[in-house]
Amino acid sequence: MSHLVVQYKSSMHMNEFINPYIYPPPSYLSFLPLHSSIHGATTNHRPPPPYATGFRMNQPARRYIITASEAESMARSKGLTVPQLLPSLVKSAQDLARTPISKFNVGVVGLSSDGRIFFGGNIEFPGLPLHHSIHAEQFLITNLAAHGGGPKLLNIAVSAAPCGHCRQFLQELRGVSKTQIIVTDQPLENPDYKPISSILPNPFGPFDLLDQETPLILEKHSNKLSLKDDSSITQNGNTPNLSNGYHELINKNEETLITEALEAARGSHAPYSGCPSGVALMDCEGKVYKGSYMESAAYNPSMMPVQAALVAYMVAGGGGYERIVAAVLVEKEEVLVKQEDTARLMLKYISPKCEFRVLHCI
Repeated sequence: MSHLVVQYKSSMHMNEFINPYIYPPPSYLSFLPLHSSIHGATTNHRPPPPYATGFRMNQPARRYIITASEAESMARSKGLTVPQLLPSLVKSAQDLARTPISKFNVGVVGLSSDGRIFFGGNIEFPGLPLHHSIHAEQFLITNLAAHGGGPKLLNIAVSAAPCGHCRQFLQELRGVSKTQIIVTDQPLENPDYKPISSILPNPFGPFDLLDQETPLILEKHSNKLSLKDDSSITQNGNTPNLSNGYHELINKNEETLITEALEAARGSHAPYSGCPSGVALMDCEGKVYKGSYMESAAYNPSMMPVQAALVAYMVAGGGGYERIVAAVLVEKEEVLVKQEDTARLMLKYISPKCEFRVLHCI
């Protein structure tokens, strides 16, 4: 389940409209982090106005990934091991959260088996039901999976005790019972790590439903999918009119959007429903961000593909949501679990001018 950003040449200018959905975003929106993958040439877009995108100028960069070598260096400079370093990074992870509803920022950092440190924060969406929210631990795992952080999550430091939703979602990682966790808001003089099994001692998880050979999140998935020959692109049941001012850009990059959405579906974790799906988003500069569906054995904690694509967008410093101008969902037709309506609802609220299209696969 890999993350990809693609950039294209274009001479189009941005629509400078104000999205009433936008609330003041965190400062990390004004940068492009070290670990995004960008392919292509420069664009001719003029910089977006601050009022249109929520960018804050001259803000320090926020980061979602720290390389293994830098993590070792940072720990050494403080006379610590890398796991001992994690709690000191939790406040930075909290600063990445977007919480216009609760105003309660949760931050989490995790040490992967390849030595990198990954960050996550909780994301809320005003105007939508609360179950559309992205929990901090979900963000962390999506970030790790998208960037190939290795098959294991070794240590987690989190600002508040994980809710039941997150404890359950973590069960989709193989061997997670041995992952060490520390909660930084605990009133202990010398807080220490303990295994996740200590906070969920009798878990219901993947192997209550699956065999041991089934790949879990963080492991390679290769769903053998292809687009239906008669698959049509639809928006609300009709051929899209591409009326958001980006007709040329969307038309030019339509094939890439479709390809990336299909690749995301092929990489999705859907062993319980057998209904894989993937979403690709394109911003007003022609960059494409993809996200794979990730199911939980308990169903409700599952990560929808549009939320996963939004994580990729945020990690790459994509900016305000209104910069998303096109989206493609690939999923199977006439199945028990469908993403179309929930993805459309999400995009309607966060980026009303986004052109949303659905293609079916087999």
